[in-house]
Amino acid sequence: MRQKLISVAGAFLAAALFCCTLPAHALGQQRLVRFDSPPANAVVMAQAGKAATLYVDAADHAGVLRAARDLQADIGRVTGVTPALQTGAPAGADVIIIGTVGHSPLIDRMIAAGTLDVAAIRGKWEGWQVQTVLRPLPGVERALVIAGSDKRGAIYGIYELSEQIGVSPWYWWADVPPPKRAALYAYAPSAAHDAPVVKYRGIFLNDEQPALTGWVQQTYGGYNHRFYEKVFELLLRLRANYLWPAMWNSAFYDDDKLNGKLADDYGIVMGTSHHEPMMRAQKEWTRQGKGPWDYQKNGKVLHKFWTGGIENTRNFEKMITIGMRGDGDEPMSEESNVALLERIVDDQRAIIGRELGRDAAIVPQMWALYKEVQDYYEKGMRVPDDVTLLWCDDNWGNIRRLPTFEERKRAGGAGVYYHFDYVGGPRSYKWLNVTPLPKIWEQMHLAWRHQADRIWIVNVGDLKPMEVPIEFFLTYAWNPAAWPAERLPDYLKLWATREFGPQHADDIADIVASYTRYNGRRKPEQLEPNTYHVVNYDEAERVTAEFQAIAAHAEKIAAQLPAGQRDAFFQLVQYPAQASAVVNQLYAVAARNRLYAVQGRTSTNDLANQARSLFAQDAELTRRYHQDISGGKWNHMMSQTHLGYTYWNQPPRNVMPAVSEVQAPLAADMGVAVQGNAQVWPGPEGDKLTLPALDEMTDAPAYLEVFNRGRQPFDYRITTSAPWLEIDQPAGKVERDRRVHVKVRWTDVPREVDHATLTVQGPNGARVTIKAPLRRVVKGAVAGDYIETGGVVSIEAASFAKAVAPAGRQWLTIPGHGRTQSAVTALPVDAAADAAPQMRLDYALHLQSAGQVVVHATLAPTQKFQPGAGLRYAVSFDDEPPQLVNMHADGSEKAWEKSVSDGAVVITSRHTIAKAGHHTLKFWAVDAGVVLQKIVVDAGGLKDSYLGPPESPRAR
Repeated sequence: MRQKLISVAGAFLAAALFCCTLPAHALGQQRLVRFDSPPANAVVMAQAGKAATLYVDAADHAGVLRAARDLQADIGRVTGVTPALQTGAPAGADVIIIGTVGHSPLIDRMIAAGTLDVAAIRGKWEGWQVQTVLRPLPGVERALVIAGSDKRGAIYGIYELSEQIGVSPWYWWADVPPPKRAALYAYAPSAAHDAPVVKYRGIFLNDEQPALTGWVQQTYGGYNHRFYEKVFELLLRLRANYLWPAMWNSAFYDDDKLNGKLADDYGIVMGTSHHEPMMRAQKEWTRQGKGPWDYQKNGKVLHKFWTGGIENTRNFEKMITIGMRGDGDEPMSEESNVALLERIVDDQRAIIGRELGRDAAIVPQMWALYKEVQDYYEKGMRVPDDVTLLWCDDNWGNIRRLPTFEERKRAGGAGVYYHFDYVGGPRSYKWLNVTPLPKIWEQMHLAWRHQADRIWIVNVGDLKPMEVPIEFFLTYAWNPAAWPAERLPDYLKLWATREFGPQHADDIADIVASYTRYNGRRKPEQLEPNTYHVVNYDEAERVTAEFQAIAAHAEKIAAQLPAGQRDAFFQLVQYPAQASAVVNQLYAVAARNRLYAVQGRTSTNDLANQARSLFAQDAELTRRYHQDISGGKWNHMMSQTHLGYTYWNQPPRNVMPAVSEVQAPLAADMGVAVQGNAQVWPGPEGDKLTLPALDEMTDAPAYLEVFNRGRQPFDYRITTSAPWLEIDQPAGKVERDRRVHVKVRWTDVPREVDHATLTVQGPNGARVTIKAPLRRVVKGAVAGDYIETGGVVSIEAASFAKAVAPAGRQWLTIPGHGRTQSAVTALPVDAAADAAPQMRLDYALHLQSAGQVVVHATLAPTQKFQPGAGLRYAVSFDDEPPQLVNMHADGSEKAWEKSVSDGAVVITSRHTIAKAGHHTLKFWAVDAGVVLQKIVVDAGGLKDSYLGPPESPRAR
């Protein structure tokens, strides 16, 4: 046994070195472009008001010629000089030559002459190569050659150059302005080349009303080719190749007859969603279908309908969805059975073979194992081996199933359908980006390692505002190995540098990572006033402060950015950060308003007014996005309702959470509250108020609040029983509320003393005494131990004392993958279960007493992605036998709904501690795929909260 760990400790140094050696706008690719001090023999792309001519052979693919025109425009955007684009014989000192191997006589001539070697990409799917070549053809001194193994390979090479000169893939969709450059030089004497790992990489435009549809109707009049050409270009710039088009009230091939040809010309592989078989949109059936959507009762009509779908797309590249669900993305009737579904697939494949004139086994097809369709598979339904099995997540970003070892042998392979957006239970989420990149990484890493790498497609809702996760998903799909977990912090820094320059990149990356992690704790649509506890652990206040901090930081950065970058910054960073902050604060204020009403505080009414103000701020942010940003270009795009949900589906209008008001008397009336207690004086148990224990180890203050139940202000005074008890505001005037902090001067406290008291005095003889207990430094605690405080020990997953793993295994810290900090999981994620666990994390802690404890393990809500009883781990203290725990023991829908709503599962185990003092809690890996985020040991003091107690102090 040996300790083995992949941690983030060394990652920041690696990140720093990485950022210094690669241009940020390349997002991890080899550097090809320079802006000054060119090496000898570099190709001058633009300089001194002139630009190198672009050459593309007229015989090449239409999509390659079109992308070359984009590069022509991109060079103009950056330098102010638009180069010529020609299809004749290249000539000149510096030229750019673009083409597809086997389809471009220009490229093939250089290969034949031996001046261009394309062995690295020949025969690969979508491979591209960029190289600077001396004297590649007669009359050419220096050439920048962009070659593709196929059509899309050449296109991706073109867009790689566009990105490296400074044109963001989001230049149009998020209005990111390219930086201006006086000169551009290309230098790659050794060819840079690349090809994708995942074959089909794409997005699904779905749940697209009201936001995207409203914008499309105003901008284009419908989902026509003018809209889709913008989508296609974006996809190709992001190195995607696959699209499920919008379908709620539209039909891609029926709405505009140019859509299909345009997609094929661009190089986009078209598909249809998981419940729309045979290249037919659901709306086409609504418009043209006759009779029920029931193959048993209406087979001839459906057969003809499906035949039309293949006929209409005969000449276009596509991935054909096969199988059948009920009409409108619903389960089929109970009468439907496996035999019928297998007959449907057989008939569909017969149509495919007949209409396309070739064996159906060589035509790309996929079967989406979505919801109940997966159950059909588990009960024995099968499709031919050449069909790709598209496994699905649970609509909440947790993959339900991945291929077993035997299933990985199928010729058709496997893929994953993932979600950043969803309409359905337990509650729809459509408004903002709520999926942290570390979560995407962890789940898609599972997919990659289980060889589900034929198709990756993600439901992106309205496309905006999912810009950041869309690009990460597609980047990771291109080459998962290039982005190990320890490089996750680098990704957003590189992205922020590309979009906004290096000055604020670290801060922008932190804002984006933070707002998505905070939203990932609880999606905005699921927030309630009682989500975060308004009293215990100051949870609601802490969460609100976190949101407010990033919102204020975004505002500050926006003011410092050049005016030309502010529209893009608002869309990509500022709006989601500020809108998230406003909504979370709104619910927290509503919760505090309700508490204050019960306590009789006059400030209840102030909080009601603050809630109304925040509700108005939410509307104002939306108005600004629609009307002010980019000259009103994105009107409607943020029109998704997100406040006031009462069941799974969206409300028709945003609704402010209910607030209370009180009728306060004129005369002053003092009340007192203490931190961590909803009871107040005067009131039930009010004469027994006690501050949280003042801890010598943390030296943190506690607080009490003196508040007014009347309208007239009053004076208060606080005295103490001990001179070493320090009060920051011992006297003053209270109009509404006054928070008073209490601290201990520990050097003056006698060793035998365990508490002191405070006396608060106010108007009309009001007087109350409050106890202030002391918690002294624990004697005998081992340095580094987490100390039980308040009856609990709380430890973040990455705060282990030791990581133990056998040869070939290792523990991985996933930065930012947790509701509070980071997460830890065991590698490899496709390892077999350990019958006798050997791999563990040790957590050192100090318990104040012997007896029963309950260990609460907070885990990522990973689904049971392999057949079997569920994913297991084990827990033990010291040398006791490990206690096996199945995180999927409760397989009820209620348990699943809670796990996805909470963004985590909390599983408990019970243990008996023989004596007080130092102990080692051991977390054992049993099944791969379990992701630990936090451990809380409840020794009898755990209070109700959403995120659990903050991390406990450590002995020094």
